[in-house]
This record gives sequence, structure tokens and C-alpha cells, in this order.
Amino acid sequence: MTAPDPVRAGRALRGAAAAILLLEGIAVLFVPRAIAQTEAGLGGVRLTLLLALAALLLLASGVQRRPRGLEVGTALQVPLLLTGLIDASMWFVGGVFLLIWLYLLQVRRELLGAVFGEPAAPPDQAAPPPV
Repeated sequence: MTAPDPVRAGRALRGAAAAILLLEGIAVLFVPRAIAQTEAGLGGVRLTLLLALAALLLLASGVQRRPRGLEVGTALQVPLLLTGLIDASMWFVGGVFLLIWLYLLQVRRELLGAVFGEPAAPPDQAAPPPV
């Protein structure tokens, strides 16, 4: 199944991707508070890694309009999942966000015919009718 208007569907899916990345960035910002209460505590390296990842996720949500925005967001799913090495609860949170991201990519493939790349304009809108 493909969308009747792939350009519009592509815009909507990029908006959904931006929203997911924004939520991921906010979720990562909650991790230092959880780690500070553990025995290991919150060191400077852990805090720097988490804040850098949160900043990257928030910035990636803003570049979803760009042609490579979806690839950047997909690449950031790996470090998000690896935050489980810092705090065990992030395996679950990162896994849930990863499943949501994979679902978004699946919907994108079904509606646009390809996971990555810009959607093509429908054939009836490609050229104006002759006069």
C-alpha cells in the first residue's frame, strides 16, 4: 500500500520521527537523577555522556526535515539502547523507543515504498496538464 500523496505522508512521518527523538532526549535527561541514587553514583564521565546523547537526540529531532535526518535518528538509536550499560532500566526504555522507531520505519516503507530517501511526487502532480 502506498500513500495517495507521498510528499504529505513523508512530511507527517518526519514530524513523527522528530517527536520520537524529542521524547528520547527528554527520557535520557531523567537518567542522571536515577543514577545519582545508586551505589556507583553519577560521575563526570557518565553525566557528560548522557548530556551529550540528550543534546544529540534533541538536535536530531530538529534536522528531520533534512534529507539525512532519518539516517541520523536511526544511528542514534544504538547509543540510546547502550545507555542500558549505564543504568539497567534504560535497557527497557531504550528497547521500547527502538521498537517505536522500527515501527515508524515500517510504516514509512509501507506508505512511501522506501525506508530512507525523499518521497517522489505522485505521477498526476509531476507535471501540469497541457493547455
